Amino acid sequence: AVFVGSSGLLLVSFLDVGQGDAIFIETPSGKQVLIDGGYGRQVLSRLGRVMPGYDKSIDLVIATHTDSDHLGGLIEVLKSYDVRTVVENGFQDNSVLLAEWNKEVEKNGARREIVKAGDQFILDNGVSLKILGPFSEDIKETPDKSNEVMVVAQLVYGETEFLFTGDIERGDEIRLASSGAELKSDVLKVAHHGSQYSTTRLFLEKVMPVYTVISVGKKNRYGHPHTETLSRLASIGSTLFRTDYDGGITFMSNGRFLSLRR
Repeated sequence: AVFVGSSGLLLVSFLDVGQGDAIFIETPSGKQVLIDGGYGRQVLSRLGRVMPGYDKSIDLVIATHTDSDHLGGLIEVLKSYDVRTVVENGFQDNSVLLAEWNKEVEKNGARREIVKAGDQFILDNGVSLKILGPFSEDIKETPDKSNEVMVVAQLVYGETEFLFTGDIERGDEIRLASSGAELKSDVLKVAHHGSQYSTTRLFLEKVMPVYTVISVGKKNRYGHPHTETLSRLASIGSTLFRTDYDGGITFMSNGRFLSLRR
């Protein structure tokens, strides 16, 4: 990371990595966080647009879960960047993808941290990343199901909030909504690329986002985002951005107000 803090702003960039997720965060003092990395090497060229070419380190890399359209690109990031800390859900199986991930984390020398709801990272003065999921009981009960131990996080800077949901589905949204966690956020990363099995009305009413972002591939074979999901988003009056239509989207916050950089 380059600790210049030239902008004095919090930057949150939803990178266009096709049918996958990748979110790059830079704090006012220049600390850098990457949440997921899409499927393959595309994330590297996208990072080149939001980081200086000479900057080859990232402070925090977060893998929300082990699906290839989130983890695959992070493996490429580990090969190309010096990563200080890797945050993950602790899920392990015998897949080739996870074996490669474990190998690259070790090779990179990054510190590994397994998180659960209630954990928090202080990223900068006034900037915190609150971990809302996975729930600790899920880690114990479903160690073989990566999607059921999803890392869900809320980024808070002053009076502005961003909610990152990975691929959570209806059941986890309902649990989050009834967990007592403060979900209200200015920006919501719509879960699971706009799948019909996520983004319930109950959850949206708890979050009440001003802006929503769907990270999704053009003409993908899954039919994402689903018309039902788009209808639910429209019903709350949120301004929607989609990476398949709009490309990458960057929000800037001074701790009080949000603005867009396109």
